[in-house]
Amino acid sequence: MQTEQLMWNESRGWHSSAEVRRDAQLVLYFGSSEAVGSEAWYGDLRARYPDAHLVGCTSGGQIQQAGISETGIAAVAVRFAATRLRLATESVGDSSQSHTYGAALGRRLSAEDLVGVFVLSDGLKVNGSELVRGLLSQLGSAVRVSGGLAGDGARFAETRVGADAQPQPRTIAAIGFYGPAVRFSCGSGGGWDTFGVPRRVTRSAGNELFELDGKPALDLYERYLGEEAEGLPGTALLYPLKIWDPERPSHDVVRTVLAINREARSMIFAGDIPPGSKAQLMRGEFSRLADGATEAASQAAGKQAQCGASGGLALLVSCIGRRLLMGQRIDDEIQAVCEVLPADVAQLGFYSYGEIAPHAVSGVCELHNQTMTVTIISEVMT
Repeated sequence: MQTEQLMWNESRGWHSSAEVRRDAQLVLYFGSSEAVGSEAWYGDLRARYPDAHLVGCTSGGQIQQAGISETGIAAVAVRFAATRLRLATESVGDSSQSHTYGAALGRRLSAEDLVGVFVLSDGLKVNGSELVRGLLSQLGSAVRVSGGLAGDGARFAETRVGADAQPQPRTIAAIGFYGPAVRFSCGSGGGWDTFGVPRRVTRSAGNELFELDGKPALDLYERYLGEEAEGLPGTALLYPLKIWDPERPSHDVVRTVLAINREARSMIFAGDIPPGSKAQLMRGEFSRLADGATEAASQAAGKQAQCGASGGLALLVSCIGRRLLMGQRIDDEIQAVCEVLPADVAQLGFYSYGEIAPHAVSGVCELHNQTMTVTIISEVMT
């Protein structure tokens, strides 16, 4: 397995420190909304890699070994030695059909030798929890699924996903990796701390939360945020919700706000908020968030070592809320991952509106928010 890292900006076009490999089978890319929305870069990328699947999305910041870039597009071209790929896409009409979209993708990718799936989805028009459930309904628990929801910084205006075409809104792309050689090693970590009293979700519908302890959810957030409430939904990124089933308290997930409905006094999250679950507000502290990133990288690196693989590509998907909170110290998170991952593993990633990876406790794939997730894709040749 060989990789080549690239960058694109408007003044220089595509540039790479390595020799261009035209025989790559896959190019993954992440870029700012402004860069990805332009038409200048796609044709040149296709000309460089005429036989590769070109898959990527908009982000809230691009991650490479050199650090985080605010503008342009970061990409990696991958040449596999003994892995087959298959690409499936869905166009999004109604977010209530997210489970259906996931199931359709799963059916098209399902095969006996399918090892892993990396999925990129529109970040604003899809219920990520239902998308994941739909995928798993067809793929089962043996297939590793990871990925994320496309981002748009703190704007929440529009996200785009590309799958062998110029990126478009309302698109989901999923790549299947097949064969005995490929390995998927995943990890996830948060580092957020809870505060305030736990509350019960007394009214919700899918990913829309109406009431906590019988009171409007938006009222609760506005009370805690004070003057910051004027910046909703963006300021709510700094105060996510921890959600858990009272009968399975160790299987908690974090949910972040995507939008608010002032008229209904409700909040729309990136994933489901089940009725009857418990919820508690969270906030972050720099060193604890960096520790969460370390944990994610340690899980993934440990699993890669267990299966005897080396090298490959690490895909880092972290939440835009973490980036907004950490500000200029966001490099601490990336450095924490770099210190754990093997030196021969290339890195590419983005800041998202939702992270998809197996749960650290249950091992079942979930939609996460406010986490750092790390997926190492590598090959073992026998």
